[in-house]
Amino acid sequence: MILIGQYDSPFVRRVAITLQLYDFSYEHRPWSAVGDAERIARVSPLMRVPILIDADGVAMTDSGTIVQLLDHLAGGGAFLNRSWPQQRDVLRLAAFATGVADKGVALIYERAFHKDAVPAWTQRLHRQIGDTLAMLDRERASRTSSWLFGDRLSHADIMLGAMTCFLREAHPGLFDLDSYRALRRHWEACEMLPEFRNAYQAFKLGGAD
Repeated sequence: MILIGQYDSPFVRRVAITLQLYDFSYEHRPWSAVGDAERIARVSPLMRVPILIDADGVAMTDSGTIVQLLDHLAGGGAFLNRSWPQQRDVLRLAAFATGVADKGVALIYERAFHKDAVPAWTQRLHRQIGDTLAMLDRERASRTSSWLFGDRLSHADIMLGAMTCFLREAHPGLFDLDSYRALRRHWEACEMLPEFRNAYQAFKLGGAD
């Protein structure tokens, strides 16, 4: 398999961590969604990362879709998956964490590429991120287990850790992330894992989406 995209994107990083946890071998092509847009367009007309090219040469996009594919490929070894109804909560929290990361990317592009950014839109992004961070912090604080759903990682755990790291690096000082104590502890625990360390790249503008 081939993974396209840079690890400073929380979405690319999410897929890379999942690949490693499932012990899938893959080739990493660290192409930027901005700087390598034309090269990416030859693989996907959407020109978004991550892109995963599977063993059949089929290109998949969208990190949530890709990790579902990896669960399927892992078969009985898909320990990141959960049975219903727990899987409902995994999907719910992963979606909220993904949404925060999406809004964080939008905030970057507002600042970097829109000279006449509308203040009301920027304020809306700030509120969406801040309010959802507070909700996720409460959710994490309500659980006393090592991870959100026991002693094993879930897709929600991975996305929560990747999102928190991304916000800290892409928007330093913009959000008081240290005040979300449960999220901070979760992020610190994630970053101690070899799969997270192996899929780390310091943030730079242009690689997030």
